[in-house]
Amino acid sequence: MRARLVLLIVGIAFLALAPLVATAFDQLFYIDLLRRVMIFAIAALSLNLILGYGGMVSFGHAAYLGIGGYAVAILAHHGIHNGFLQLGVAVGASALVALVIGAISIRTSGIYFIMITLAFTQMLYFLGISLDAYGGDDGLRLAARSDLGGLVDLGNSTAFYYLVFAVMIAFLYLIHRIVNSRFGMVIRASNSNEARTRAIGFSPYPYRLAAFVIAGAMCGVAGYLFVNHTAYLTPDFMHWTRSGEIMFMVILGGIGTSVGPILGAFVLLLLEDLLSGMTGFVGQHWQLFIGLFLVLVVLFAKRGLAGLLPGAQRND
Repeated sequence: MRARLVLLIVGIAFLALAPLVATAFDQLFYIDLLRRVMIFAIAALSLNLILGYGGMVSFGHAAYLGIGGYAVAILAHHGIHNGFLQLGVAVGASALVALVIGAISIRTSGIYFIMITLAFTQMLYFLGISLDAYGGDDGLRLAARSDLGGLVDLGNSTAFYYLVFAVMIAFLYLIHRIVNSRFGMVIRASNSNEARTRAIGFSPYPYRLAAFVIAGAMCGVAGYLFVNHTAYLTPDFMHWTRSGEIMFMVILGGIGTSVGPILGAFVLLLLEDLLSGMTGFVGQHWQLFIGLFLVLVVLFAKRGLAGLLPGAQRND
């Protein structure tokens, strides 16, 4: 545990100092790159709450990323740039949609659960395409980044970076507290043995639904940050392939581990950036090498990359 704590502190220190080092060497590109990675790490953390601890294989998690993004872009399109209002709408809308999807899908399990979440996401994706007033398939440019009243200037790359960094650390701590609470114990117990959970007096459905809504709201925050990062929105934010990408991050890092989703997001996205920037055969077919890497991790690191860390435990 001491070794894992040291690694965690080193990782946090690295991310905290990265903008200062990048600025000193005039490599501001890396600030934007790491900020993007941390936004997806937030989305992966939210998915891990229901996938890793609750056993709910949602193939529609990107829907909340898109809803959070659309909440910001649509309000900005109509001249409303208040960042706190936009954040409230993004979180509220994501939670409401998660409540509807969860209320239906959680009554099922296995392949039926996967297909229902996938179907809802594709419905929202095609809804985004049909919104011609907001760019439709072509997308919508963000009129202006969210105004946080002088608290944080999202136009400042470094300030925005530290906001995303703070949110990621806060969500990491929040999920740790949730998982180790009585609520989290019921979620994990229902994943391990639903019949026994019912036998001791707990109905898994409301607990699972609550976790589903919390995960959706958290991913809505990631969508809020992501659209401010890209300053551009398209329906591809919530395409099923985006859901698969977020799921890959969780699986790669380690399902049901606290830092696994963050580790998976960093390794997957940084490796993707590295390989796609190469010349020759590797650069042209970088997806092939990403796929081979994922296969090797699944075969030889069954608990993901986090399982290779000293003292790693499942459901930590």
